[in-house]
Amino acid sequence: MRIISGKYKGRKLEGFNIDGTRPTMDRIKESLFAIIQDKILNSCVLDLFAGSGALGIEAISNGAKVAYLIDNNSLSINTINKNISGIENIIVEKKDYKDALKSFKDRNIKFDIIFLDPPYKLNLINDTIRDIVNYNLLNNDGIIVCEYENENLNNVNLKIFKQRKYGNKNIIIYKFD
Repeated sequence: MRIISGKYKGRKLEGFNIDGTRPTMDRIKESLFAIIQDKILNSCVLDLFAGSGALGIEAISNGAKVAYLIDNNSLSINTINKNISGIENIIVEKKDYKDALKSFKDRNIKFDIIFLDPPYKLNLINDTIRDIVNYNLLNNDGIIVCEYENENLNNVNLKIFKQRKYGNKNIIIYKFD
């Protein structure tokens, strides 16, 4: 696993084997970042189920202003902290995703890009997006990037910006109408 583009291109990342995570493969990450490239510069990014932190770190490497990496797994947090060594403008928080979203609401922090790649079998995307919308955490031109396997996302009341399928993985990017 590595950073595929930008300032830190080629930097190796740990965390491929963290229990309960499935890192985004390099070819999927490369395609995803090509799609959202024009949204990254000077953006405020949230990687909510961060795992190794690869998506948030990739965003910083490509010019994001700040990235918040959130996970509730201690091993993930330790891995993220190793992966971000020497990289600025990344804030790491060990929190449950619901507590993190409420905390961002309370601190009036809004995002331009939100990455949602929760554990597949838990079907958390619909409820998480509902909280993001209810807490008004997405800036007007912001996007929510979801990676999932079989989750039914029909309950999401946002416009689909882009959608891709990579084997059994799906990427869907939402934005406000």
